[in-house]
Amino acid sequence: MISPLAYIHPEAKIGENVEIGPFVYIDKNVVIGDNNTVMPNANILYGSRIGNGNTIFPGAVIGAIPQDLKFRGEETTAEIGDNNIIRENVTVNRGTAAKGKTIVGNNNLLMEGVHVAHDAIIGNGCIIGNSTKMAGEIIIDDNAIISGAVLMHQFCRVGGYVMIQGGSRFSKDIPPYIIAGREPITYSGINIIGLRRRGFSNEVIENIHNAYRIIYQSGLNITDALVKIETDVPMSPEIEYIVGFIRNSERGIIK
Repeated sequence: MISPLAYIHPEAKIGENVEIGPFVYIDKNVVIGDNNTVMPNANILYGSRIGNGNTIFPGAVIGAIPQDLKFRGEETTAEIGDNNIIRENVTVNRGTAAKGKTIVGNNNLLMEGVHVAHDAIIGNGCIIGNSTKMAGEIIIDDNAIISGAVLMHQFCRVGGYVMIQGGSRFSKDIPPYIIAGREPITYSGINIIGLRRRGFSNEVIENIHNAYRIIYQSGLNITDALVKIETDVPMSPEIEYIVGFIRNSERGIIK
């Protein structure tokens, strides 16, 4: 299942039932788990850690050094979890001294041309559209959907269960459960269809909606709006997530 036309460094560690196509390059200090498929012309470079059950398409580059002039060759990793689909020409750079690792979790789909920069953290169950570019040290929480050609500024965080319109660009955080779109990017309502598909109850969805009415429509500043949510909206894990996300946001949230 390993093509004789592939190059695999003798120090690389390859698991069981791994298919490696022709002209694949696998560097030293690479660990690849079981049941992976690495298609022709993919590059798995120094410091890469690949879990189990992933499919890596032609032209993908995992573990290239960061595009960060502060990088001085420190020992860092690019870590891919399990059951991800990494399409053509995706690039996942390894970390820097800032965090030491770039992480892509489990069950994600990274479409063609996606770039994941140094020290980024992508959760589980995310869909990242074609040609979306994520700068260094960003965080994407679980089950986010980011459409194509989105530009994400460094240090930004995207909350779980969001949907972001294609072609958007942003430099502030996007809180969970919402749709973000338009130009410039703004809050465009909660992701009702996505939440229903994920099994959220009507009561929980209504409470999420009420929380965002207070944040975006009450005229209160963020601090007072969060206090009002804690007073007026029944507490649940979802509401606690919203309040905690916004309260801890270092860049502030989109308007």
